[in-house]
Amino acid sequence: MLPTTSSSSSISQSSSNQFVFVSLLIFLWYSSNIGVLLLNKFLLSSYGFRFPIFLTMCHMSASGILSYISIVFLRVVPFQKIKSRSQFLRIATLSVVFCGSVVGGNISLRFLPVSFNQAIGATTPFFTALFAYMMTFKREAWITYGALVPVVTGVVIASGGEPSFQLYGFLMCISATAARAFKSVLQGILLSSEGEKLNSMNLLLYMSPMAVMFLLPTALIMEPDVLDATIALGLRHRFMWLLLSVNSTMAYAANLTNFLVTKHTSALTLQVLGNAKGAVAVVISILIFRNPVTPLGIAGYSLTVMGVIAYGEAKRRYK
Repeated sequence: MLPTTSSSSSISQSSSNQFVFVSLLIFLWYSSNIGVLLLNKFLLSSYGFRFPIFLTMCHMSASGILSYISIVFLRVVPFQKIKSRSQFLRIATLSVVFCGSVVGGNISLRFLPVSFNQAIGATTPFFTALFAYMMTFKREAWITYGALVPVVTGVVIASGGEPSFQLYGFLMCISATAARAFKSVLQGILLSSEGEKLNSMNLLLYMSPMAVMFLLPTALIMEPDVLDATIALGLRHRFMWLLLSVNSTMAYAANLTNFLVTKHTSALTLQVLGNAKGAVAVVISILIFRNPVTPLGIAGYSLTVMGVIAYGEAKRRYK
């Protein structure tokens, strides 16, 4: 009987350690995602650093360097090589689309509060379903499409009740959300063959330097005074370079922890955690930035989140 007791104790200890590990991962995932979102908002709208394209380039530069360290030296995941010219071109295409989504999201944060930004971002499933149907003719059950109605309706209601509504910021946020969904569908199409599939960390490793090559000339053309303004701001505020470094590192950490949480939890758990993360980000942003909210705006955002939950549940049940 003693070996059995020892074995049970060992299993219990292992389960406890796994629970602590996963809980820590989820905490780091929440912290990095919400942290980079709030820091982006602070830098772009409160701190005077009004260069969303250059900020995105900083994020991608850090992601490229840290991805290389994590994969090649720390071996977080096995290193995967690009096997063909066509695979390289497909990854480059995904990189441009990804850049568009991140830049659009950062631009929107200059003009919109984080709470409204997150409400619009919650409509990602709507655009994903739309692009999946348009590009692959993939159809879901009617009840699944029906769940998308409150997703869109909630954003319409939230828009009407948003005191800080700004049309340009709204359009940029919608564009960023659509680009994010388009990248997800495009990735499934372009890297669908077994020989060309890359895990998300290796994909980020290759996309990051491609994104920097695209973003650098774009920033110099569209934000011509970025270098002078950044240096001047750095001389006035000694913590600016630290803020940029922390912000860029957190952008990578958000991708890394998202990968690890996906690996160590189920799809359903990830969906629930993702919905809760958006709500937590909204509450924290309101407390920090004190942006005004209305009952109509809260009702619209709540309806959108409930629609996203219903959509995920319908997809799971009616596959």
